[in-house]
Amino acid sequence: MGTRKILGVNALVCLVAVAFTVSSADAQTTAPGGFMDSATSAGLRAQFSAGEIQTFLPDRGTFRFPSPYFTQGVRVTNASDCGGADCVRPVGYSYWSNINNHVGSDTMLIFLGLERRQGGGGPTLFSFNKGTGQVRNDGPLFPGDSPFSWATGEGWYFSAKQPTMLYVNLPATSTLQRYDVVSHALTTVFDVASRPDLFGANRYIWQFHSSDDDRVHSATLKDGSTYADLGCLVYREDTNRFSYFPQKGFRYDECQIDKSGRWLVIKEKIGTDPSSEVDDRVIDLQSGAERDLLDRNGAGGHSDTGFGYLVASDNHNSLPGAVRLWDFNLDLQGGEPLASVEGQGTLVFQTTNWDTDVGHVAFGNAQAGVPIGRQYVCSSNASRKALSRANEILCYRLDGSLDVLVVAPNLTSLDASGGGSDDYSKLPKGNLDITGEYYIWTGNAGSNRLDAFIVRIPKDRLTAGAALSPR
Repeated sequence: MGTRKILGVNALVCLVAVAFTVSSADAQTTAPGGFMDSATSAGLRAQFSAGEIQTFLPDRGTFRFPSPYFTQGVRVTNASDCGGADCVRPVGYSYWSNINNHVGSDTMLIFLGLERRQGGGGPTLFSFNKGTGQVRNDGPLFPGDSPFSWATGEGWYFSAKQPTMLYVNLPATSTLQRYDVVSHALTTVFDVASRPDLFGANRYIWQFHSSDDDRVHSATLKDGSTYADLGCLVYREDTNRFSYFPQKGFRYDECQIDKSGRWLVIKEKIGTDPSSEVDDRVIDLQSGAERDLLDRNGAGGHSDTGFGYLVASDNHNSLPGAVRLWDFNLDLQGGEPLASVEGQGTLVFQTTNWDTDVGHVAFGNAQAGVPIGRQYVCSSNASRKALSRANEILCYRLDGSLDVLVVAPNLTSLDASGGGSDDYSKLPKGNLDITGEYYIWTGNAGSNRLDAFIVRIPKDRLTAGAALSPR
């Protein structure tokens, strides 16, 4: 591969003040770096070794990824946050945002779980000044005597609308709550214990989601004694109304409200077809109509929703690592692998080898009223094998072009000890902020501890400079 030149790090010393003012960073032009590739090309770049990574990583703050990426990275955590131990919890999935709505502000807020049992302070708030590049650990979100301080933070997420509001829940409890990370006020969104007539007694919620306007919420309902999955509930906050969709009885997985609050996706096996693992029930909450997308026809395991759209991996596709786009307003029986019903089921990504797949798809930047072909998602995965794009952070438009923006290396080694003993905890399951310009994930950098990183996405390379409507 030859000798690689590793770029140095600029030391930054300015402190960050958490303030919501007009952001100089928002006025910046195109983010630097990144390069375009094709999902079907044989492009392969060697992974950086642990020693090489340490030459360009700062103790904390901004840095530049080396050639051929040249994108701006941000190191959020370091050993001092954990007393030298391995306490940073994995960023918890592609559809739970760890970054707040920072539009119009110099300051981005970041939430991470720092395991108390492993030297951390519990769920912790970090801030990043987009102008100076300075990152600061602003301390635990909860005092040490709060049960919330012992939570991992998995499944928590920032509101897409309210900059300081974080959705939280204690394990095996019946309430979804909002927590203001600045004022520390805690308020209840809903409590399933208030409706035993609808849900029964001794119930709790799991894996909750909210629409981008904070009005509609979904969650899995579980039995408090047996921990069995019972089904999916939806709560409409502006009307104080619950809806309940019991599971079909074969194999339930999870559910998610889309960003518009109109469409509910329930992932579960809905029949006895032996080729089916997880099907998708798609419910229009306006009309009550339900349609099913079967696993064999393209139902998604790893997926995320937009405004009336589902972007989902399709493990029954004839192409390796296939990812397809589904429009909830159209027939859900689109052909395979390309469109057969008005563009339905369009292939938007694939890998070149069956030994790797897309990983987790993030669509936190979805926008209402913008043509779907001008929108994009990002994903990341990790592999021990030398395979094209298998260890990189990627973004790709939803237009079927199979054009891929290669953003950064994933800074993850499945053979290093950092992040725990299992591969799944080490996988870079990152998520996108609402602007689509910042992607956050966790990686071990080939070391004995996990850290959180952000990369600034040069999104104009994907959108060709087209101005997308503001959020």
